Amino acid sequence: MFESIIKHYPDFPKPGIDFIDVLPFLNDKKAFGEAIAQIDRWCTAPTVATVEARGFLFAAPLLAVSDHVQTIVPFRKKGKLPFAEGDLVRVEIEKEYGSDELFYRRSDLAAAPASGDCIEVTVLDDLLATGGTVRGIVDSLQQQTIGGRRIRVKEFVFLVELPALGGRRVIEPIAPVHSLMSLEGVE
Repeated sequence: MFESIIKHYPDFPKPGIDFIDVLPFLNDKKAFGEAIAQIDRWCTAPTVATVEARGFLFAAPLLAVSDHVQTIVPFRKKGKLPFAEGDLVRVEIEKEYGSDELFYRRSDLAAAPASGDCIEVTVLDDLLATGGTVRGIVDSLQQQTIGGRRIRVKEFVFLVELPALGGRRVIEPIAPVHSLMSLEGVE
């Protein structure tokens, strides 16, 4: 059903990459609402960690409609996230088309509700390809201790999964993986 909403842009951002565009969800109120409802069913942690910019579009509505999502931890590109001294955490990631880095604030994690000795987090992103982005996020989060509490990734949620690139195999040992769409044969 959702597959008819997305668009493909071959050779973007570089030759050999088939860019999957989820922004057309913003042109279809019904499909967007259905996608948010399904994402809400899968996001069982009170905190959602999500990557700019498309991840923000699908995480932010959860604050208004979800009974359990209470905070969002934004992951942004270099120079995009204001921070106080010592608050910013750098995350190295490997994407299907090269290395990159993201940043998040420890103070955003500190605002998250805790469950016992841990802060439970759902990692939400628009696309699961090789798993390099979310693997970098998880590795960084699991190194953090906030107020004596560790970070636990409870599940992963994606709009689109590209099974041919093997990302599920990389992250499924960490936590359950949910995807709105699985596009077989797309690389």
